[in-house]
Amino acid sequence: MNYGVLSAVILLMCIIFVFISYERKNTSIKEISMIATLAALAGVARVPFAAIPNVQPTTFLVIISGYVFGSGFGFMVGAFATIVSNSFLGHGPWTPWQMVAWGLAGFSAGLLKKVLKDPSTLTISIFAFCWGFLFDYIMNLWHWLFFVYPLNLRSFIMVYMNSFYFDLMHSIGNFMFAYFFGKDFINILSRFKDRISYTEIPVEKID
Repeated sequence: MNYGVLSAVILLMCIIFVFISYERKNTSIKEISMIATLAALAGVARVPFAAIPNVQPTTFLVIISGYVFGSGFGFMVGAFATIVSNSFLGHGPWTPWQMVAWGLAGFSAGLLKKVLKDPSTLTISIFAFCWGFLFDYIMNLWHWLFFVYPLNLRSFIMVYMNSFYFDLMHSIGNFMFAYFFGKDFINILSRFKDRISYTEIPVEKID
């Protein structure tokens, strides 16, 4: 039995369950459109950076989306961004793992917003830096389950040690994107959030 394939199937079933649960929340058309737009942006933004080892703005954009719009929104953006980017770069049994990893990045950013209402640029950058390693640690687990034999503690440690510099590139890229563009993106997306959250209050007719 290939545990990598089995884990991908299980994760895919969990993702479908999350999608169904989110859909039942009576999400507005504006919110769905915003998720689709940000997921497309985050997914396509990965493509031009494909030649640079593990440096891309996708994780940063997913984190900012989750921070501004909330945990559920961030998870959806991260999951759909994976589908978009892999439509260009290739799908495989790694796709569900990426969907979960980027989804959790967006989800945790929503939790960060609840803890820190107005974090500094450095704080957001450090958060993005940490998620560079966290994302790759999740993907390393998939690599270990799918490609490595035997599955033991030694092989597990070797996989993570060998990927360190590759993971570091992801983290540094995240930090740079967040440090130089984080506040601007938060301000822009906050304006869009205000627009889609605005509901016009009807004025009563005065006789």
